[in-house]
Amino acid sequence: MVASVAVLSDVHGVLPALEAVLAEPDVTAADLIVVTGDHAAGPQPLEALDRLRALGDRALLVRGNADRELAALARGEMAPDDAWEPDLWAARRLRDEDVELLANLPHPVTMEVDGFDGRVVFCHGTPRDDAEVVLVDTRLDRWAEVFAELPDDVRTVVCGHTHMPYARLVDRRLVVNSGSVGMPYGRPGASWALLRDGQVHLRHTPFDVDAAVDRVARESSYPAARAWADHYVRARTTDAEALRAFGPRDGRDAPASPDPSAC
Repeated sequence: MVASVAVLSDVHGVLPALEAVLAEPDVTAADLIVVTGDHAAGPQPLEALDRLRALGDRALLVRGNADRELAALARGEMAPDDAWEPDLWAARRLRDEDVELLANLPHPVTMEVDGFDGRVVFCHGTPRDDAEVVLVDTRLDRWAEVFAELPDDVRTVVCGHTHMPYARLVDRRLVVNSGSVGMPYGRPGASWALLRDGQVHLRHTPFDVDAAVDRVARESSYPAARAWADHYVRARTTDAEALRAFGPRDGRDAPASPDPSAC
């Protein structure tokens, strides 16, 4: 059992944002750092993976849909035409050890955290599917379907994927989304969560966004790195736009609109 867990998600290959969160005192002091997927799909894939590897046993990396897809692209198991162009570029940059790492990440991961009733499951989309979408306002019958095969002793679900932080009860289960470190929707800065003493703390780390955009543009070899960072690191996609885009994917009846990104 661990006493405290810092939860990061959706780094998306943005090293300055990742470094800002890792410098937080509560992250430094946490017994474990769990990173719930989509680590490298972005403008600094190798740099982000190397920084996460450097954490050693202090970090547990969970598979996200983008991690699975990058590995499939790198191995020729996914058609390039099916990929978002920045992800295709990132996949081509991966080293053999990166492909092996991403292809073999676990999903989901379940553990006991001190102070929390029952067990805690860490996942990307949902415990059953790394690409499944659930939102803060997803209806209860949809949640019941998503959790139908989840053991009763799992009382807390921690996820990512949709890049917007929230904490809510779902029929007596606590559901937490830590938001995104490198590709936030709604406001700039890195979102993450801290699980400690039976409480969930949604946290937000501000950093110099102008400097981060400049650094990504300077250090990344991705041709559109500045444009990518200017849009996603600055959080130009609002939470309202993201909710409208994701809404049809949680089963509700709503007009379909383009996804704000290939999350």
